[in-house]
Amino acid sequence: MKRIIVVGGGITGLSTMYYLQKIKIEHQLDLELVLIEGEEDLGGKIYSVAKGNFIMEIGADSIVARNKNVLPFVKELNLEGELCYNATGISYIHTKEKLLQIPKDSVFGIPMSMESLFSSELVSLKGKIEALKDIFKKNKSFTKETSIGEFLEYFFGKELVEKQIAPVLAGVYSGSLNSLTMASTLPYLLDYKEEYGSIIQGLAKNKSTFQSAANKKFISFKNGLSTLIDRLEAVLTEVTILKGTNVNKINKANGTYTLAFDNGEMLEAASIILTTPHDVSQRLLNNQELDQTFDKLENSSNITMYLAYDIQDKVLPKDGTGFIVASDSDLVCDACTWTSRKWKHTSKKNQLLLRVFYKKSNPAFNHLNSLTEEELVEVAVEDIKKSLGIDEKPKSFEVTKWNNLMPVYSLHHKEAVDDLTVKLNSLYPDVILAGCSYYGVGIAACIANGEETAKKVGNRLLQNVK
Repeated sequence: MKRIIVVGGGITGLSTMYYLQKIKIEHQLDLELVLIEGEEDLGGKIYSVAKGNFIMEIGADSIVARNKNVLPFVKELNLEGELCYNATGISYIHTKEKLLQIPKDSVFGIPMSMESLFSSELVSLKGKIEALKDIFKKNKSFTKETSIGEFLEYFFGKELVEKQIAPVLAGVYSGSLNSLTMASTLPYLLDYKEEYGSIIQGLAKNKSTFQSAANKKFISFKNGLSTLIDRLEAVLTEVTILKGTNVNKINKANGTYTLAFDNGEMLEAASIILTTPHDVSQRLLNNQELDQTFDKLENSSNITMYLAYDIQDKVLPKDGTGFIVASDSDLVCDACTWTSRKWKHTSKKNQLLLRVFYKKSNPAFNHLNSLTEEELVEVAVEDIKKSLGIDEKPKSFEVTKWNNLMPVYSLHHKEAVDDLTVKLNSLYPDVILAGCSYYGVGIAACIANGEETAKKVGNRLLQNVK
């Protein structure tokens, strides 16, 4: 019997095990499947907290519905009856002490039509005219491995990028736009430029891709995203799950791998899948030949806060789902989601629930990270007062600090991942790296990576059987 071990019980590890279990059952393979998680709870960055009449997501708050693997996965798990979708609405940018609307007909702030471009409140007429470069300028040197910031500014000009696109993209991806690749953010923009000669025209021609499910862009579950984690744990009947178990080293000898645990115990494996953050995987392998490449991978940090109020969310000054903060704003925060408006299931009595974000790129982040939870809430309350005019104090709150746990896909990210893959195939042929540190942020990307990883391991096993 071969033992396959997955280290890390987040969504990548769980989905990898789900698909490995399917392969084991379908092909009647003689496998022992073991999932190891250092924390007492599975889920990683997915964790739902029920507090009074509110549901708060400590990490991710939704899944992108349009990814082709998501809804079939939910259906396989018999969770369709638990699904809920985001309420649609206007998003804003807080700039110069005002909330200005992000044009509806846009993707990440990038206009999908000339009407969208010229209707923007965020960009001057001069900036809009400059953005028409997109129609006339041809791509001569940009590839998917070059900077998304340089690409956008070259074709749209500085003002549209800085005032409308950058705040939105920076709210989704960690790091500055100039340090992020096209491949890791919006690779299809280059395809549109090549095919249609214009990014705006390309988006317009493919509008159905982004708007066909306008009311169903994101999904969650009635009792929070932890529903997905709980169901996966329940259906992994062919898997031994070890929680609260820390691996401190992986050794290789005579083609066999041994995992050493904090408690001194050892466990052998024929194959190991590491879905842990890249710095944890680096520590477990402890190999100088890999260190230089691992060191090229980057992490970022953020602080999120939920503020729950004893007032109805109709006190919000505008109809919408939240705002992103521009560089010329007087707010400290980077963004604010109007959670009770965007996700009806999170507030049973329609009371106001807000989520406020502070990113590592924020000039005040180091100071903020040194504050107590109560002091952080004071900062957030002041931001809410300035932006939304709400003077009431929250009746409860939830503060989460993600220190160096948010992957950054910098310009050298893909090169580093490719290099690691080659070196691992040579040094540790049966150790596979998986997860958001390498292959895409977001729950949908992690599920897809889990399925792909399981197929890779499964194909190796089936070849050996033959």
